[in-house]
Amino acid sequence: MEYEYPGNGRSNESDAPLLRRKLRRSAEDKLVAGVIGGIGETYEINSTLLRILFVASILLPGPQVIFYFVMWFIMPGPNG
Repeated sequence: MEYEYPGNGRSNESDAPLLRRKLRRSAEDKLVAGVIGGIGETYEINSTLLRILFVASILLPGPQVIFYFVMWFIMPGPNG
């Protein structure tokens, strides 16, 4: 479901509320699979900052790398 921006009648996903945006892997901003770049594009967060936080989080106990691979398979590609 696309969000229709009331100002001009056209749908624009960047104007949609954060929770209604479609999460997709990035085609342009990717180093491995485009997961972090896609999150950055969707929620308008600097992807470099997200990558630094992700790499730093690997030092903590938890399933960060497993989560990345799961997101790689769950998130649709940039065209899908």
